[in-house]
Amino acid sequence: MAYFFEEPSHTFDEYLLIPGYTGPDCIPANVSLKTPVVRYNKKKGETCPLTMNIPFTSAVMQSVSDDKLAVALAKEGGISFIYGSQTIENQAAMVARVKAYKAGFVTSDTNIRPEQTLVELVSLIEQTGHSTVAVTENGEANGKLLGIITERDYRINHCAEGAKVSEYMTALKDLVKAEDGITLEEANEIIWKNKINQLPIVDKNGNLMYLVFRKDAASHTEHPLELLDAEKRYIVGAGINTRDYMERVPALLKAGVDVMTLDSSEGFTEWQKRALQDIHAKWPEAKVGAGNVVDADGFRFLAEAGADFIKIGIGGGSICITREQKGIGRGQATATIEVAKARDEYYKETGIYIPICSDGGIVHDHHVTLALAMGADFVMLGRYFARFDESPTNKLIVNGSYVKEYWGEGSNRARNWQRYDLGGKKGMAFEEGVDSYVPYAGSLHDNLNTTISKIIHTMCNCGVLTIPELQQNAKITLLSPASIREGSAHDVIVKNSIKAN
Repeated sequence: MAYFFEEPSHTFDEYLLIPGYTGPDCIPANVSLKTPVVRYNKKKGETCPLTMNIPFTSAVMQSVSDDKLAVALAKEGGISFIYGSQTIENQAAMVARVKAYKAGFVTSDTNIRPEQTLVELVSLIEQTGHSTVAVTENGEANGKLLGIITERDYRINHCAEGAKVSEYMTALKDLVKAEDGITLEEANEIIWKNKINQLPIVDKNGNLMYLVFRKDAASHTEHPLELLDAEKRYIVGAGINTRDYMERVPALLKAGVDVMTLDSSEGFTEWQKRALQDIHAKWPEAKVGAGNVVDADGFRFLAEAGADFIKIGIGGGSICITREQKGIGRGQATATIEVAKARDEYYKETGIYIPICSDGGIVHDHHVTLALAMGADFVMLGRYFARFDESPTNKLIVNGSYVKEYWGEGSNRARNWQRYDLGGKKGMAFEEGVDSYVPYAGSLHDNLNTTISKIIHTMCNCGVLTIPELQQNAKITLLSPASIREGSAHDVIVKNSIKAN
């Protein structure tokens, strides 16, 4: 007969951390969130060849991880896995743009033609959130530069109807500019010397290449944990599948990708084993994660197949309906706990430490800390990052509130049936994700800093300064339904919930 687990599976919401002794040195400034990303032989004294400065990766999703978000997350110390449900050429181009990105040199994504109206300009600014707009001949990012216009150059209520951008912009002849090839230090010197807020960088033909902003002059000071390779380029990941990996992987490696992951709703399969073995045989230095799994058997299978890290979670994502559709999955907390035990047993047997990633089921910031305490080396988030300016989706107004679009890779919108197709007849595919909205939350930097602050302060409450210490020393308690209710505001009328008459 079927095997029945004696205990029910649990979610992160059903647990709390118990405080530990906080010593005099256990302060936020001393906490390190550095964590390994890929396998290494810890017993032989090897150091992990790829680490992150914060335990955050972004999900392999069309609505989350493109080159823009990859740069933003690398600045903070994490890794974005650029989605693979696109052509090989397009994905490789995204990876190449991240590797070619020059910190401080911004490719303008807010551009307009001179003959367009101020009304169109205002709409563009509202859409992108950027108040400095490059005026180019064709309205494209690398078009011939004609001028710059900012919100300080006009008052929309005092302008004539149909007023053109050309009437209010600062024309090219009045701009301080520099030629491509200039260093960031030289660009910043020009900015300070001329007391300007932005410096356009153009090529020999006058085409706009970048903008350098005064506010970004101290970018490294603002991003002390930025994640760079040996050549001072941002670290970037990419998702791959088990179908076209022999064509996709070499293109991604040529583009400079640092780490890849097999992206599937379920990873305990012969296809993932074959893909891992094929890739490592052909490209021994390639780093490839695998998953997703929810138990010790799944972990052991992928570990022995050569996975460089292993992702945990089936059906726990906010847009995932795999459990509804197929009746398969496991509570994310229980899955993380069991896989972490399997990881530790594998390490004791072999000396090889394989990092594990908790992917899905994280709703609140404190869930990240719980996932780490339960044994995860890092987490992978989709909904969390989809809310930010840097995600690739549209910002809309729905029912009077700003939202961003968010859809699952298993949704009809993504049309990424390869991810779920096990080789059945055509027309048998079904959806395992939904198309949705998430509340718009602003910039990645500001929100992630708040989340990290909560994690660091909680670690201090637990009396630990590193993630390994948290995993070794954390005390975790399971909650009753009554104690879960007790943990939120209760038996009061919250002021901001009262609507004025």
